[in-house]
Amino acid sequence: MTSNNSTQTPTRLLAGVDVPDTPLVNSAIAFARDHSDAYLFNHVMRSWLFAAVIARTKGQPHDAEVLAVSALLHDIGLTPVASGALRFEVDGANAARAFAREHSVDERRTQLIWDSIALNSTPSICLHKEAEASLCVQGVAVDWGGWGFDAIPADKMASILAEFPRLKFKQGFTQAICGICERHPETTYDNFARDFGERLVPGYRAPSLVDALQGAPFEE
Repeated sequence: MTSNNSTQTPTRLLAGVDVPDTPLVNSAIAFARDHSDAYLFNHVMRSWLFAAVIARTKGQPHDAEVLAVSALLHDIGLTPVASGALRFEVDGANAARAFAREHSVDERRTQLIWDSIALNSTPSICLHKEAEASLCVQGVAVDWGGWGFDAIPADKMASILAEFPRLKFKQGFTQAICGICERHPETTYDNFARDFGERLVPGYRAPSLVDALQGAPFEE
C-alpha cells in the first residue's frame, strides 16, 4: 500500500522541480510513456510538473502520489490502450482506476485519481474539488491554454520546457480531438471537444440540448 503522507515520500529533482520518487509514480510515468505519442507524453509530464510547482508555491497540502498519477494519466483516454465508447476523459479515468488498483492503491485515493481525470477538462467543477483534483487541473490548464502561465516562475518554466519540449502539442492534440469527433461524435456533444468538431470537422453537427428539453415527452 502506498503512503498518502507526502512528508514521508522520497523525492527527486526533475526539470528543477521536487517530485515524489516512488514505485507508484515511476510506474505511472512508464505507463504514460509506453502508451502515449511523444507530444502527449511531454504534455502530461509538463502538466504534472506545473501542478507540483503550483502546489509548492501555494503551500497547498496534498497527496503527492495521487496528484502525480492523476496528472500523468489525465490524457490516457486519448491513447489506444484506453480508447473506448465513452468520452475520452471517462475512458481515461477508468483505465487509471484499473492502474491504481493493480498497484494496491486504496479505494479513497483511487477515487480521487478517477475524479481528477474524469473532470480535468471541466475546470469549473474540478477546481472546487479536493486539493489533488484542483491542482491537477491547474497544472493541465497552464500547459494546455496558458491559463495561470504567470504563476510559474520563469526559471521553472524554462527548465520544464527544456526537459519536455512542446513537440507541436497544439497540432497533435487538435488532431486527436478531431479524430474523436469523427469516430465517436456522440461522446463529444456535452464537452469541450464539441468546439473542435464544430470548427474543424466537416459534417460534424451536435444536437441542441435546448431541443432535448423542449422535446421531452411531458405536458406542461
